Amino acid sequence: MAIALALLVSADRVTIQQCSRALQEFSISPDVCQDAAGAVHLLNRRKFDAVIVDLQLGEQAGLILDEVHLSPSNRTAVTFAISGSDAEGTALRKRSEFVFERPLSPQSIRSTLKPAYGLILRERRRYFRRPISIPVSILTRNREIRCHSVNISEGGMALSTFAPLNSGECVQVHFTLPDHEVRFLAESTICWLKTGHLGVRFVALSPERKSELQGWLSRKLEESLPESVACQFREAENSSPTISVIENRIERVGIPIIGAIRPPMSDS
Repeated sequence: MAIALALLVSADRVTIQQCSRALQEFSISPDVCQDAAGAVHLLNRRKFDAVIVDLQLGEQAGLILDEVHLSPSNRTAVTFAISGSDAEGTALRKRSEFVFERPLSPQSIRSTLKPAYGLILRERRRYFRRPISIPVSILTRNREIRCHSVNISEGGMALSTFAPLNSGECVQVHFTLPDHEVRFLAESTICWLKTGHLGVRFVALSPERKSELQGWLSRKLEESLPESVACQFREAENSSPTISVIENRIERVGIPIIGAIRPPMSDS
């Protein structure tokens, strides 16, 4: 079972085989395309935890990296470059967080993936949606609506209700996680509506409750994994990325915005 999804963009068959094999060893599923048009199409349709771009694509590599950095869904994805010529590397290498150096080998690819693995898993957890049905109260300015959740992520919840509400409306959401005593109170915004369901994005959640939710989601994500993958998950969760990598990500994407939960039946 894959724990994360990566977009791999290269026109070189051997490079695709080497990188795909290494990604699968880390339980990362590669989605492969060979040109900028295909990559942009996928970036607009799917959420990726990592994006790997072969600099031998030349100008196309720059276009793909630009698209990643501008993408609402993928701008926080962990980015990798596969080194090309010296000229290609000078500018484009700086636009990715990690670099696979040619000549590629299984050992060199693993040595680059290993320190990045924790960041990839954190990105995966940020968008992980746990199906769950628990009582939820939605407080508006003048009423309380009782309903049930459909799923939950770090960023928000999908809820089952036919109550008339408006997209963009500010509300408070109250709920308690299973096997927890403390009640969560989240300042939220309604971000989508469909018949019988709506989605709320958490705008403000106390640091204590946010940490508690992250821990709960991590445990639920780990429970869904085979033991061989779960071991790697635990190792990565216990490790910390270097300060330079964290600063690189903050400079590139800014402080990450909490992602909104998607409708229950939407594509991942």
